[in-house]
Amino acid sequence: MYPRFKEYYLKKVCPNILNNKKLIYKNIYQIPKIKKILINRGIGDASQNPRILETSQANMIVGQKSIITKSKKAIASFKLRQKMPVGVSVTLRNHFMYDFMDRLLNLALPRIRDFQGLSIKSFDGLGNYSLGLEEQLMFPEINYDQIDQLRGMDITIVTSAKTDNEGLLLLKELGFPFRN
Repeated sequence: MYPRFKEYYLKKVCPNILNNKKLIYKNIYQIPKIKKILINRGIGDASQNPRILETSQANMIVGQKSIITKSKKAIASFKLRQKMPVGVSVTLRNHFMYDFMDRLLNLALPRIRDFQGLSIKSFDGLGNYSLGLEEQLMFPEINYDQIDQLRGMDITIVTSAKTDNEGLLLLKELGFPFRN
């Protein structure tokens, strides 16, 4: 059984893109799809306090365990040594990816105060889209009592689209609320 969002992609989005007159796709396998979602959270205080790293790793709200990212080189002005923990990261694929995207679009983004829509300028030239969230409290799974400090996250949606226009069309069909 597919997640609800993947079923929506297969039954609604694929036929809409296939019937689009601007893009010429001959079969369903040429239609761009989402490959994976990368979620990163940088934690500058983690080098001084390891407890912050553990709580941040527990509050990633994605359904699978995140990995601890470590610094590649030492920077003395930031009191940072090589291979010290600096953040957490997780890569979502398959069912986890579709479940997270469903929660992001239907629960989290509508809960942002004064939300004007996502920027179209955040594409990287290859059809991949990146967005940043300033706090994690917009997800309903987060318990307010367990949060010691508001931390944001960077979300990158990797698609199989070849251009930004194809990626934009795919994400618009999936329901991403872009600004005009």
